[in-house]
Amino acid sequence: MFHYTVETDKNIEEASEVLEAQLKEEKFGVLWNFDLKGKLNEKGLEFDRDFRILEVCNPQEAQRVLNQNVMVGYFLPCKMVVYKDGDKTKIGMPKPTSLVTMVDDEEITNMAEDIEHRLIACIDKSV
Repeated sequence: MFHYTVETDKNIEEASEVLEAQLKEEKFGVLWNFDLKGKLNEKGLEFDRDFRILEVCNPQEAQRVLNQNVMVGYFLPCKMVVYKDGDKTKIGMPKPTSLVTMVDDEEITNMAEDIEHRLIACIDKSV
């Protein structure tokens, strides 16, 4: 699977806040917390599902991967989502290890594995 997704009983706001706090502990900052539903509705488009897209970054990790292979910049910053699916809230992300298969660089894959484990731990602690 290209993604990691879990369910939580928290609402969108709670799940986003807890996730942001967990990310901060891992030294990942949230650059943008984008309310997709709100933006689409603001533009006159119907979209009824609460859906947040978080762009997250750890500057040291970004520098490290970009110094190894600048093409990884196409995948930065990391994306995480918090959304409603029926009566459940879900938290997920595309797996960094899935994304970096396109650059075919073993060192980048190793870095992506480390980052992925840390991001998954943040998600798991947010449930």
